[in-house]
Amino acid sequence: MLGLMQSQQLLISTLIDFAERHHGEGEVVSRRVEGDIHRTNYREVAARSRKVANALDGLNLAFSDRVATLAWNGYRHLELYFGVSGSGRVLHTLNPRLHPDQIVWIANHAEDQVLCFDMSFLPIVQAVHSRCTTIKHFIALCDADKLPADTGIPGLQSYEAWIAPQPATYTWPEFDENSASSMCYTSGTTGNPKAALYSHRSTLLHAMSGALPDALNMSARDAVLPVVPMFHVNAWGLPYSAAMTGAKLVFPGPAMDGKSIFELIESEKVSFAAGVPTVWQMMLGHMQACNLRFSTLKRTVIGGSACPPAMITAFNDVYGVEVLHAWGMTEMSPLGTVCTLKNKHLSMEPGDKMKVRLKQGRGIYGVDMKIVDGEGAELPWDGKAYGDLLVKGPWVISEYFKGEGGSPLVDGWFPTGDVATIDADGFMQITDRSKDVIKSGGEWISSIDVENIAMAHPSVAMAACIGMKHPKWDERPVIAVVKKPGCEVTRDELIHFYEGKTAKWQVPDDVIFVESIPLGGTGKMQKTKLRDLLKDYKLPNT
Repeated sequence: MLGLMQSQQLLISTLIDFAERHHGEGEVVSRRVEGDIHRTNYREVAARSRKVANALDGLNLAFSDRVATLAWNGYRHLELYFGVSGSGRVLHTLNPRLHPDQIVWIANHAEDQVLCFDMSFLPIVQAVHSRCTTIKHFIALCDADKLPADTGIPGLQSYEAWIAPQPATYTWPEFDENSASSMCYTSGTTGNPKAALYSHRSTLLHAMSGALPDALNMSARDAVLPVVPMFHVNAWGLPYSAAMTGAKLVFPGPAMDGKSIFELIESEKVSFAAGVPTVWQMMLGHMQACNLRFSTLKRTVIGGSACPPAMITAFNDVYGVEVLHAWGMTEMSPLGTVCTLKNKHLSMEPGDKMKVRLKQGRGIYGVDMKIVDGEGAELPWDGKAYGDLLVKGPWVISEYFKGEGGSPLVDGWFPTGDVATIDADGFMQITDRSKDVIKSGGEWISSIDVENIAMAHPSVAMAACIGMKHPKWDERPVIAVVKKPGCEVTRDELIHFYEGKTAKWQVPDDVIFVESIPLGGTGKMQKTKLRDLLKDYKLPNT
């Protein structure tokens, strides 16, 4: 017997329709690339999103065609979030911090048809456009009078000129809620990046669960500042949850320094902010130097990297801001856990409470997780046993786009590559990573990619990249090198060798010359032993 309820597809277009109807005056504030502060609301965002949909129809894009963005957090990017996905196309947020060669590979692999970009990234687009073989249309996110006369990009037009003639009326198409809505490539895997392809259904369920009181606790009474970029797993789903709840949105644009973020929080009365630890480290440094205080900020969610205890203490004890430690992955849309305390924790001594706050938190509704040993046997939730962390849920991938790497699932569970403990209350804590990817400032760095460049140097016989703890960036890569017999290469020469071959932030901070690199019985490098050998090493200038 089936329930006698109405059947309605869970589509992203319903989010902006809801925000327009019930929270039309809800503010959307953006610091623009132009440097000024732009103000709009959900009603206007909805109307302009429909203009985007009409403009895309005018390009004769097919259903599920990919529309890429290279853009900061701002109102135009938000309009693309809804206009692209709502019209049945797939939003593909490109990471401008990647090396141009990586951007080209990803755009071609995704078969992007359109690229919309902020003028900050015009030099990147000029460098890559001729190699992006599937992109037919280039749209600069600016006013018509801000578009340079000669950019060298054929057919380039401004966003405002592109949508201006379009009607603000549009009937959003109805289609299967399991249709693709957006995609993000992750560099947290070895080899070429792989894409997580999200659906409308997964996105709405993720937004709804993420907004719950025991998750991010978002409401129409909040002013939300997503410092986490909209090109990082859709800003952790915050734009969708904001539209769902009617929360005010405040976008920082390209100004990500501590002073600019603090001023935006104060001027726009932000109550909730989200970002990686490095952003908050810069902001707290600015506040301490200038003896500043918050007047409205109540809570911040910190993810992307482990949050240092000193940062939690500073926010909680010095500034009266609740820190929500969170964890997730691109493959998880990304939210998996949030460290919201239970009643039993509120009366704990400060030291014991801090031990809980340092954990990545408990699963939000929709995410199931377990830890297993090397044979796949499930381990107890006792806070002591640690094993490989596996997850499943309606917003966790089943496979990568185009089936890259084959099926990642193990008996229906996604292996995260993390090693963790889970306590009796369901609080998970990452203790290590089973893969050797390095996380620096919230960005993944593939150790294999770093090693491959070093190995291309004619004087290098073997190279192993590992992450070393860094006070600001969480981890930074260093490369241990064995030189070929009779060959010489200096540290500076090898660092210089990386120029032009990878993004600057992926270049190792140091080169350590060693006689040999520990190998296992199958000839694989044993990085655990290498870390032990270098346990007393300290990064330069730290």
